[in-house]
Amino acid sequence: MSAAVPAGPAPGGPTTLLVIAKEPLPGRVKTRLTPPYEPAEAALLAEAALTDTLWAVRAMPACRRVLVLDGRPGPWLPPGFEVLPQCAGGLDERLAAAFAACTGPALLVGMDTPQLTPGLLAPALSPAGWQGCDAWFGPAADGGFWALGLAEPWQPGLLRGVPMSTATTGAVQRRRLVAAGLRVRDLPELLDADTAADALHVAAAAPGSRFAAAVDRLGRRTAGPAEGSAAGVPAGARSGPGSGAHSGARSGARSGEVPPAPRQRALQEPALREPAAGARPASAPSPGGGGRPCRPAN
Repeated sequence: MSAAVPAGPAPGGPTTLLVIAKEPLPGRVKTRLTPPYEPAEAALLAEAALTDTLWAVRAMPACRRVLVLDGRPGPWLPPGFEVLPQCAGGLDERLAAAFAACTGPALLVGMDTPQLTPGLLAPALSPAGWQGCDAWFGPAADGGFWALGLAEPWQPGLLRGVPMSTATTGAVQRRRLVAAGLRVRDLPELLDADTAADALHVAAAAPGSRFAAAVDRLGRRTAGPAEGSAAGVPAGARSGPGSGAHSGARSGARSGEVPPAPRQRALQEPALREPAAGARPASAPSPGGGGRPCRPAN
């Protein structure tokens, strides 16, 4: 389990922290973990990842902490969070609507990076985090992005129209920010827990976490050469803060053996992999589907 957490949320700050996620139900989350995991086991891993993420966010300075949820909150939700439903529409619309609900700086993460710690977001959440900076971008190792921060989040044009299920999602999103004249700073690259091989690496990077404990409890598994062939998108939806998508098949690993970690790409040029035909974005950055109609964002 994770280390002891403070009795109350961290002190306030100028930034709204958003977590975009799906309710961890079997068959609706972490579908790329099946096989080798059963749908109920994949949902347990998703719940552990989401819980770790929420408690990490609770320990970060913020003026508001908001869970943008596709589904219903459960006992995994810690105190101190507002809950807003995800709107209908594509992931770009859902991300834009989540930011549009904020006033002042806002930073969004997904649910696929349980290795998230307050330290990783400390540069953005420090008192000087928004001085000389208009946007924060956290690239994912698979080419998506796990974090996105905007000093002025009520600009839907920064997100709408960005293709969220292609091999260029992360690169396109970052270029969109730069093309709008924003001063962009990068956060460290993280690996999303999208596949069984990813789960082993993420668990190793987050010892003592609920996610690592769940991986150990269920047993260390790999799915074989076919694993990783489908593309992903931001999480919560799935790639994003979306979370990124994973590219390349992982083969040659024996059951219980941790495959070599994927090569880390340069932060300036994140590259997503293309999702399988007809694939639905997985859960931050990727958010889940459904929800209420998006309210107009001016």
